[in-house]
Amino acid sequence: MAVQRIEILGVPVDIVQPQELEEVINSLNEETGVKQIVFLSIWDLLKARRKNEFAKTVRNANLVIPISKSIISGARFLKKSIPVRYNPFNFTINLLSILENGYKSFYLLGGRKKTLSAAEKHVRMTFPNLKMVGRYVGYYPKTVESDIIQAIYKASPTLVLLSEGVKEKDCWLNNKRDLFTTSTFLYYRDLLGILSERKNRINERTFEKGLEIVPEIIKNPLKLFLIFPFLWYNILLVCKRLFNK
Repeated sequence: MAVQRIEILGVPVDIVQPQELEEVINSLNEETGVKQIVFLSIWDLLKARRKNEFAKTVRNANLVIPISKSIISGARFLKKSIPVRYNPFNFTINLLSILENGYKSFYLLGGRKKTLSAAEKHVRMTFPNLKMVGRYVGYYPKTVESDIIQAIYKASPTLVLLSEGVKEKDCWLNNKRDLFTTSTFLYYRDLLGILSERKNRINERTFEKGLEIVPEIIKNPLKLFLIFPFLWYNILLVCKRLFNK
């Protein structure tokens, strides 16, 4: 695949040029076994520096796609190859479009019943040649998880999209890899909410400026305290450049 992997503060980040995205996705689909794509924000990057399940998820991911502008500026500051930052919604739509061109299949997991139904309808209308082989709501009791796993295993979709209501989020696949033989898994919390028009997409101009956190702070002022991990991230970058040759 036309993918270059770098590390920022010890965390892997992949460089995928937009013009090469289709080739990368098609190559990924042709690989045997279970695959995973992870969207990486600056907060995720800091979390992945610790020894935890999420760090394991990022390390095992086939594609780690940066979605925060600070990751790009961090790579530039450390004089590494510069990754391409993607809007997670646009990336997911492009992914579905690429799969539709190849007449592939997908499975939806997450959301409330009404949200999931509306999102499914939207996808079917937008991507008529993309085959939906199953769906299940999020916020499900642990007792039905084995049935969900069995349904995905039998359907063998090209892509499994996980969204809100999946408790383990990106880490859902960690202890279940051996239960599947194929499929690419992607967790994107806001996907079903946006597709069902229950949530608004981030304004493109706001995203390009790296200010996507601002609407979240307006909704939840406590997120102002994210300034402290942001400052810590910048301190780590300076230390890395000064002392780690």
